[in-house]
Amino acid sequence: MKANRHSHQLSDPFTDLLFNTLLGFTLLFFISIIFMNPIAKLGNINYKAEYIITVSWPEDQPDDIDLWVQDPYQETVSYLRKEAGWLNLDRDDRGDLNDTVMINGKKVVHPINQEVVTIRGIISGEYIVNLHYYESQTSNPVKAVIKIEKVNPVLRLVYIDQQVLQKVDDEKTILRFELDGNGEIIGMNQIEKILTPYRLDPEQLLPDSEQKI
Repeated sequence: MKANRHSHQLSDPFTDLLFNTLLGFTLLFFISIIFMNPIAKLGNINYKAEYIITVSWPEDQPDDIDLWVQDPYQETVSYLRKEAGWLNLDRDDRGDLNDTVMINGKKVVHPINQEVVTIRGIISGEYIVNLHYYESQTSNPVKAVIKIEKVNPVLRLVYIDQQVLQKVDDEKTILRFELDGNGEIIGMNQIEKILTPYRLDPEQLLPDSEQKI
C-alpha cells in the first residue's frame, strides 16, 4: 500500500508538468492567432484597394468640389453615400470647413483640397467618374486635377487630367473606363452622364440606354 501511495505522489508533479506545458502551447497558439489577425480587423477596417481615384484643387480656393463614382451595377458613391458596393469615399473635402484641426488646444489650418475614392474589389464593367461644383466661397472657376492609380501588383498611374468647373452646379464626366475580370482597363471614353440628383430635367437622370441620342 505504501508503494502505491508513493507511486501516486510521484505522478502529481508529472501531471502538473503536462498541464503547464499544454497551457503554454495554448497561450502561444492564441498569441499567434492575434498576430495573424491584427486587432484592426476587429473594427472591420479594410485598407485593401485595387484603384485610387483622387481629385485635388488649389489650396487657396476654399470651394467645395465633389467626386462622384458609379460602378457597373449602378452603385454610386459620393458625400451622400460614402460606401457603395466596392466603392468607398475615403475623404470628403468641404473646402475650408474640414481643414481645421485642434492641436494642443489650438486651431491649426492645414489647407488641403482633395477628395479620394477607392475601388476595393474588382467588378468587370464600366465605371464612371464625375466632378460636381457643389458650393463656392469665391465665385471663381475651379481648376481640378484628377488622377486614377492602379494599386496592384504595384502602384501605377493609369490616368491624369485637368478640368475646369466654371460655376456652382457644374458637373462633368471626367472618365468612363471599363475593367475586365482581371481588373485591367480595356476601354475609356468621356461620354457625359449626370450622376447627381440635382438637375431639374428628369431625362438627364435616365440610364444611358434610355437617353435620347
